[in-house]
Amino acid sequence: MEHQMEEQTVPVSPVGQYFNSSVLCIYVIGVIEFEVPIDDSQAFTLLKNVFLPINPRFSSIMVQNKKGEKRWKQVDVNLKDHVDMPVFPEGKTVELYDKYFHDYLSSIAMEQLPQCRPLWKIHIVNYPTRDACSSVIFKLHHALGDGYSLMGALLSCLQRADDPSLPLSFPSLKQSKEESSTKSFGRKFSWMLSSAFNTVSDFGWSVLKSSIISDDITPIRSGDEGADFHPISISSMTFSIDQIKDIKSRLGVTINDVVTGIVFYGTRLYMQDMDSKSNTAHSTALVLLNTRNIKGYQSINDMLNTKAKGPWGNKITFLHVPIPKLSESKISSPLQFIWDSHNIIKRKKQSLAVALTGTLLDVEGKFRGQEAVAKHIRSTLTKSSAVISNLVGPVQQMSLANHPVKGLYFTLAGGPESLVISIMSYMGVMRVTFKTEKDFIDERKLKSCMHSAFEVILQAAMKIPQETKH
Repeated sequence: MEHQMEEQTVPVSPVGQYFNSSVLCIYVIGVIEFEVPIDDSQAFTLLKNVFLPINPRFSSIMVQNKKGEKRWKQVDVNLKDHVDMPVFPEGKTVELYDKYFHDYLSSIAMEQLPQCRPLWKIHIVNYPTRDACSSVIFKLHHALGDGYSLMGALLSCLQRADDPSLPLSFPSLKQSKEESSTKSFGRKFSWMLSSAFNTVSDFGWSVLKSSIISDDITPIRSGDEGADFHPISISSMTFSIDQIKDIKSRLGVTINDVVTGIVFYGTRLYMQDMDSKSNTAHSTALVLLNTRNIKGYQSINDMLNTKAKGPWGNKITFLHVPIPKLSESKISSPLQFIWDSHNIIKRKKQSLAVALTGTLLDVEGKFRGQEAVAKHIRSTLTKSSAVISNLVGPVQQMSLANHPVKGLYFTLAGGPESLVISIMSYMGVMRVTFKTEKDFIDERKLKSCMHSAFEVILQAAMKIPQETKH
């Protein structure tokens, strides 16, 4: 009988166990904003017929057998346990409802989902905010899958607003001709030498940063071991992708370089405003990376196809990226943050540290157990200054049961870090979301500094002719 029950369960992936342990409990919070009020009478039908069939994990709980192995076990789902519809005071202004919404979002992000039920919950907020007429909040445990998997799940519930019969499409992530061209033997040999050096340097630095060396205490890093139990705040802001592309073309870099440069510059401006001594502090960002061997989303089916190159699950690892220091020369030449980001990212591409970090965690898990790896990851998060994650969203407008989607964004919750920066594109807009430690980070000032960084970099880039590249 025990053997038969074992066959009816599925092993939890190592990363899934790391993210749902005694020392670490990480959630993915996704928000979908609608242009019209939500017809909540369709909610349970959509969840039953569309959401639950996407993957068995949405109707499974995590159990542990006598050997201590964690496995997914399917159970009957009572949808009423997984849907909340908050009630706010009637007849208030949009500004007040906006405050109610963000207070509610920050509050539910801190709550623990019960382990006796499938690890997800949906909140239908049928009140207007500054950004939408209504919103749906998805709270999904990170053990269910990474951002790529979970975004695939959410997008599979949506359709193109202009023509539901057509598939959603995403920005192309193809390599440039220069990157994909055949290198000469000399260039290949030089690249191999650089790769070997960078791999040793980056991997060694990553190990030290995870175990011994901590970032300086700054306005974006409290260093409090129990920061994951402190109240948080979640807010977001938008940038024009067309303007980001304009900066990219004038500087001859990538969109990723531009966005990273803006985020790093804005972060340093905030640090300087809060404490002038922190502009040269040693600070690193822990960048979460997708390790799937894919160029991007091909289709929703490919994203969810377990036989494809990008299977469901937690296919992620992390990379330490130093946040460039704010010197006098960089204040007068803000584009230097873009060049620095470009050089850092280019150098990291010539390194196998990401793969080695994943291998190290696997080996540690086999010899020391999953709890030990979870402690290792927690230590890594605690010793870093910020976590950065990004996802690519659809180009076209989406709709859910004829409800047009105005915007969407996501963040991570449950970790001990003071600052999480999440980036997502949708319909020509880049949405940057901040999860901050409340009463420690001033989110309004942080957003103001990010806006200033964008404007200053945009103005500086516009002075460069289109044909000229650095």
